[in-house]
Amino acid sequence: MVDKSLDTLHESVSIQNKKGWRKLLAFIGPAYLVSVGYMDPGNWATDLQGGAKFGYQLIWVLLLSNLMAILLQSLSARLGIVRRLDLAQANRATYPPFINFILYLLAELAIAATDLAEVLGMAIGIKLLTGMPLMYGTMITVFDTFLFLFLQRYGIRKMEAFILVLVATIGFSFLMQMFIAKPDLSYAIKGFIPTNLSPEALYIAVGIIGATVMPHNLYLHSALVQTRKIERSSKGIRKSILYNFIDSAVALNAAFFVNAAILILAATAFFTTGNTQVARIEEAHSMLAPLLGSTLAPTLFAIALIAAGQSSTVTGTLAGQIVMEGYLKLRLNPWIRRLLTRLIAIIPAILVIGIMGEEHVDELLVLSQVILSLQLGFAVIPLIHFVSDKSTMGEFVIGWKVKLMAWVVASILVFLNGNLVVGFVTNFYNGTGNILLKLFLIVLVLLFLALLIYIIVFPIFLKRHPAKVEEGFHGEMIELDWTQDAPVNKIAIAVDFSEADARLIKTAIQHAHQATEFIFIHVVESATAKYLRESSDDIETRKDQARLDTYAHALQLKGYKATTYLGYENRVKEIVKMVESYDAKLLVMGGHRHQGWKDYIFGETIESVRHKVKIPVLIVNT
Repeated sequence: MVDKSLDTLHESVSIQNKKGWRKLLAFIGPAYLVSVGYMDPGNWATDLQGGAKFGYQLIWVLLLSNLMAILLQSLSARLGIVRRLDLAQANRATYPPFINFILYLLAELAIAATDLAEVLGMAIGIKLLTGMPLMYGTMITVFDTFLFLFLQRYGIRKMEAFILVLVATIGFSFLMQMFIAKPDLSYAIKGFIPTNLSPEALYIAVGIIGATVMPHNLYLHSALVQTRKIERSSKGIRKSILYNFIDSAVALNAAFFVNAAILILAATAFFTTGNTQVARIEEAHSMLAPLLGSTLAPTLFAIALIAAGQSSTVTGTLAGQIVMEGYLKLRLNPWIRRLLTRLIAIIPAILVIGIMGEEHVDELLVLSQVILSLQLGFAVIPLIHFVSDKSTMGEFVIGWKVKLMAWVVASILVFLNGNLVVGFVTNFYNGTGNILLKLFLIVLVLLFLALLIYIIVFPIFLKRHPAKVEEGFHGEMIELDWTQDAPVNKIAIAVDFSEADARLIKTAIQHAHQATEFIFIHVVESATAKYLRESSDDIETRKDQARLDTYAHALQLKGYKATTYLGYENRVKEIVKMVESYDAKLLVMGGHRHQGWKDYIFGETIESVRHKVKIPVLIVNT
């Protein structure tokens, strides 16, 4: 049995008993969460550079990217709907462990590159609105971790509604800017005609594709569609596939409108006025007002930038959770996962800003999108294999026409990426005299090429052999042993001489038999005891020992064996030491039921002890 993807959200939205437009609306949502990745701040840098340097020439690249995105995201949704697996889980069930680990690292690299774009975009947006230095804005982005935690508490539908509001904000902002800019649409239409690209234009084009078709979105979409509780009949699955395709087409066309609007705005404001070197988001913002004759345009520009960065934060966190659980079966608390991802993104951003200066931030944005593009093949190729497999997809396997289109898209992506890698390697190879670096670069390229060939070929040979059975997040089903265990012969009780001790002792007796030996523990924490330990003879030490003796005597009168142990200074160390030295088989402790900040004041003895001892620990709430 394979564990559910996004376990807490799995099938949390019921589709049953809904008809007509209500049923369609129930399916609307997953693609909008995916679409924000197609209009994140990383797109802005590539779109702005493309529009400023090459006018409307690259609009056809945007359109091609959008069509690719719709096809690939619909395949991702199909995988999740039919097999109830996300892409990471399907990879884990197919490829050997070592290959899966490499694919996991590449997926995490893609997520880190995405988050880097969000960090920089948010920081730039804050600076444009408030004038705050970019370094401070970058540090502030750490706190959007709490936004994700807040949204997750209210379920997937509320999260989707929040994202939809942000998407609408971005769309409205650029619609207003288009009215202000008044572009010549007759020239813009010519940009839909494919043209030859120069090496510089190709670099921007690959960045646009990397910013549009994003690897982590393929993982994300295959999991998000599983939040819908659908009818598992042939008819129900087919309708789900259709509705999710509609969801994808509408949402991704909205993303295409935003990207096209950015490019057209840059072409109108900068390319046509001869400002072709405008490549930085901040430069674009500062020049919008004088070139368009409106102070509203740059304000809308900054608001849309912040909305784009914030919306991408939510989806990036979810994608990271999916990838980690699917590949490694490692489940972290969402806030820890979010904080780790954000810190990984912030560190290179702060280094670039601190060492190279703010003027190089946009170059980092474009580079992040090229990194995304380089990871695409390693996500797209397995996806095509999975949805083309008749044995696992059954009647919902894709037809030969869709399969052909999918492989053409994958070939285009690999070809463009290959050109980019060859150009980069050639420039680096010619520019450095370090033989070791050259050798390392060649080996790295060969390893990537070998991995690409492996993930293409392996599933074809796998069809000749039975696929491995995936055991799920918690491993194989455990055979329960119902034979009665030996009675508990030694029970340790940690007492604090409060009224709660009576309940602790009463509970401990319930787990004992007549031959059970009880060991009462108490740790003296007076100033004298901390220094003199066993040599201490202060009033508190004597009184504590007397109370322990009273408890032991009371049980001895009932026929039980009882002894005492008085520890000193450190509660955790002393309790663990006693358990090991007396070979206790069960430890009974009282739970103070403090929460939050009180744990830091009154201590967390139970948590620390239970991680250090190897015996069962019985917590009695007092």
